[in-house]
Amino acid sequence: MPQAQVNDVTIEFEEHGSGDPLLLVMGLGGQLVDWPPELIDHLVAAGFRVIAFDNRDIGLSSEMPGEGMARSAVIKAMLGRPVKAPYSIGDMAGDAVGLLDHLGIDRAHVVGMSMGGMISQEIAIGWPDRVLSLTSIMSHTGDRRHGLAKPSLSWKLSRLGDPDPANPQSMIDNTLQIWRWISGPTYDEAEARQWIEAGVARSIRVQGTARQTAAIFASRDRTPLLAAVKRPTLVIHGMVDPLVTPSGGRTTAKAVPGARLIEFPDMGHDLPLNRIPEMVEEIRRNADRAGAAVQ
Repeated sequence: MPQAQVNDVTIEFEEHGSGDPLLLVMGLGGQLVDWPPELIDHLVAAGFRVIAFDNRDIGLSSEMPGEGMARSAVIKAMLGRPVKAPYSIGDMAGDAVGLLDHLGIDRAHVVGMSMGGMISQEIAIGWPDRVLSLTSIMSHTGDRRHGLAKPSLSWKLSRLGDPDPANPQSMIDNTLQIWRWISGPTYDEAEARQWIEAGVARSIRVQGTARQTAAIFASRDRTPLLAAVKRPTLVIHGMVDPLVTPSGGRTTAKAVPGARLIEFPDMGHDLPLNRIPEMVEEIRRNADRAGAAVQ
């Protein structure tokens, strides 16, 4: 796959299709190969040039230095304890914009899920002229009062601990357990096992995930800044999401003037395959509000 040198970081990326440029921004610990192929295929069919990439510290992008945050510290962070991070969500947004620079793309539709939604919001705040439209999926604004994980899930995650990076099966089992807890009712374990095994075979970055976790908990509250976002904005959220509870999506939509909120009753913190056609239809509709993409 091609790579881009951005902000002294190597970013691994891939492109699909042609048409209006659309940047897919992945969530915590996720690799570019974790996007469902069905989603990418539907986006390409909807007329998008889809650009997916590995965030810094994950997949085949650069591994960063510094201390991260173990899962055992999640509850402490949720209680308001200060968190130090070797880089910020804003730094990751800068990587995404740098990738657009590398590709010669002036403006793009930006779609992010979970942590990727936070990064996408930062792009719209810090680089508004680079964004044609914004879609924030299963994410929140950084407001510590809304979108918090269910306490029972936070406890489970803190007790699960970190997997052994020297043991790929440990990584697979650990990740599968998390997806059992956070997915909605359409969760298919056989399908999940397949893409999780492929991801583990491609790259193992336990400390990268820990550093990304620290970046999330150290991030600023974007709520007041989102009031200045003028681009067409779509917010998608699952009504049974236990990791970023529905208030996270609702407060995001409320923060951005004119944002449209779509909630799915059968969606947890995942991308249900049965909802992908409808999601892409809404993303296309939101993009069309911005007019034709300009490169």
